Order: sequence, then C-alpha cells, then structure tokens
Amino acid sequence: LNMADFLILDNEKKNDNVNNVYNRKKSWFFWQIGELFYSFQKIRTKEKIQLYRLLSTMLNAWLTLVKAVWVLEKQQKKGTYKKILMRFSENLTSWKRLSDCLADFPNDFSEAEVWMVKSGEKTWQLTDVLMELAIQTERLDSINWKIKSAMIYPTFIVLVVVSVVYVIMTMVVPKLVEVFWDKETLPNSTKNLISVSEFLSNNWVFILIFLIVLYVFFFFWRRTPTWAYIFDEYVFKIPIFWPMMKKIILSKFSRIFSWLISSWVSVLESLRITAEAVWNEVYKQRILLINEDVSKGIKIWESLDWDKLFPDMMVQMIQVWEETAKLEETVLKVSDYYDEEVDNTIANINKLLEPIIIISLAIVVGFIAMSILEPIMNLADTVSNK
Repeated sequence: LNMADFLILDNEKKNDNVNNVYNRKKSWFFWQIGELFYSFQKIRTKEKIQLYRLLSTMLNAWLTLVKAVWVLEKQQKKGTYKKILMRFSENLTSWKRLSDCLADFPNDFSEAEVWMVKSGEKTWQLTDVLMELAIQTERLDSINWKIKSAMIYPTFIVLVVVSVVYVIMTMVVPKLVEVFWDKETLPNSTKNLISVSEFLSNNWVFILIFLIVLYVFFFFWRRTPTWAYIFDEYVFKIPIFWPMMKKIILSKFSRIFSWLISSWVSVLESLRITAEAVWNEVYKQRILLINEDVSKGIKIWESLDWDKLFPDMMVQMIQVWEETAKLEETVLKVSDYYDEEVDNTIANINKLLEPIIIISLAIVVGFIAMSILEPIMNLADTVSNK
C-alpha cells in the first residue's frame, strides 16, 4: 500500500471506531431508558403463580433449573416478566441460586418467598416448595380479588353520583338561578345551594390542585412508621370495615407464618418476616413484640393471651398445638378458617353498603331538588294569588 491508501484506510478505521462508540453509547442510553421504564412495573400475580407452578413441574420432570428458566423465557415475547426471566438466566448461569435471583427483585418477590425458596434449596425440596408457593399465592390473590371486587360497585356508584352532582351544581343550578330576580327573598337552603354552586364553578382549578396535593401528602405521610401506626389505629374504630380488615390480617399472618415454619425457617425469623409482610403497622409492632417475647423463652400463646388483636379461639389453638410440636398445621387451619370468614364478611358488607349508599345519595339529591323546587313553588303560588 502507498501512503495515500494507508491514510484512507486509517481514516476509515477511525470513522468505524467513532461509529462503534456512538452506537454503544446510543444502545446504552436506550438500555437505561428501558431499565427505568421496567423499574416502575411489577410482575403480575398470575405470572408469579405461573412461574412457581411451571418451574415445579419442569424440575419434577428432571429438567435443570437453568433449562427450565430458559424455556419459560423463550415463551415470553416482551414485558417485565420476560425481563425478570432473562435476568434469572444470567444469574443462574453465573452459579447463583434461585433464592438470590428472587432477592434481586424485592418489589416483585417478598422476603417470605425468598426464605421459602432458600429453605427448599437447603433441604432439597425445591419442587415441593415451589408448588406450595404457587398454591398459597393463588389463595392470597383470591382473597385480594374478592376484596377489590366487593369495593368496585360502591366505588363506581359514588363516583357516578359525585360527577352528576358536580354537573348539576356547576351547570344546571346557575341557569335556574337566573329565573329569580330577588335572591335575598330565597329560602336559606337555596342560598346555601347557590353559594356552593358558585364556589365550585369559580374555584374548580384550586379544588383539583388541592385534591392532588392532598393525595400526594397522604401517600408519603402513610409511609412513615409513626403516622402509619396512628392511621391504622384510627382504622380500628371504623365499625363496618374493621372486622373485615382484622380477619384479612389474621388470615395473612397465619398463612405466611405457617409457610415459613413448614419450610424449616426458625420461629424468630418467621415472626420477623411475617411482621414485615402484614400491611398494618399496629399488627406489625405487636408481632415484633411477640418475637421479643419468644427470644426470651416465652411461648407464643402466652404472649398473645388477653390480647384484643388476636381472638381467644386462635390463641387456644396455638396453645394446644404449640405443645404438640405441630404449630404449622394449626396455624394453616386458622388461616383457612379466616378465609371463609372473610368471604362471609364481604358478602355481608355488600348487603349493608348498598342501602347505606342509596339512603345517602337520596338525602343529597333530595336536598338539591328541594332547594331548587322550593322557590319555584313559592313563585308559582305568588303568581296564582295575584
């Protein structure tokens, strides 16, 4: 090669290097954007159940764990689930355990699930543990779905009525007020209705901003342990929802605690993990106190005795079976019992909420209707008399 050809090849090589660096930076940038996007998404409960069930089935068919995860990954086209399976494949080929893979995604897999898988790995019973996780996760998801479905109807009714009332107050009432010449002679109920209508019409932007700020404040305020404890303590005083919430918490406590005990996790560690899994700060602190008592040699039923948070029936069953060394079986039976109680409570709440909502809405709509019709009727009487 002469000098001119050498310079041309050198320049082309430099341009290729620049393009490769640019493409790598571009790929890294889009990869970071994708990671940020997927960080806000969580794996769905149905996908988690599918993961546990299919892994258990394939491991039972003598497939290796790496091969089983690879098969599941190839079946998924896109989404958070595929992203997690890809990360699992990378970690497993790097000689990491499945429990370590789950621990890398704390927002998707709870600490209780990680400990159960870890115990299954140590006792060579990973297949049974994964199948049990699938069954128990499905039961918990069933309870959560029943609660959500029970609240859909009253929430929808309330939102519809609030929207209708807002439209009446901001569009219908101002038009009707123009009929009356002398507003000073109107009844007090009509004056109050007009005041509310003017306030909503003139300040709807500030009301919307206030509601958004209030929601954000409540969201972060609820996450602080002190205020979460105060909020959960006030929830105890709600007569309709508190009995249902108490049974849900007890069912969740019993089920997760029985999982961990049956997976050969120590009682102290099981209580600590269960306290974090229960979504009520009052029960969390109480379970942590039980943990401290057990560490001092006090039995669980002795720590729970005469406690209003835990019913006597549950304490007595724990007392009997704790002395027979079959605590996990008893606690699981307690969980099944409270699952049935939750179903009955949800059905009763649905029957109770419907008349309460109808009566409340009838009062609101009736007040608006009377406030509008009363001056019209008085005007009609005045005209007929004249």
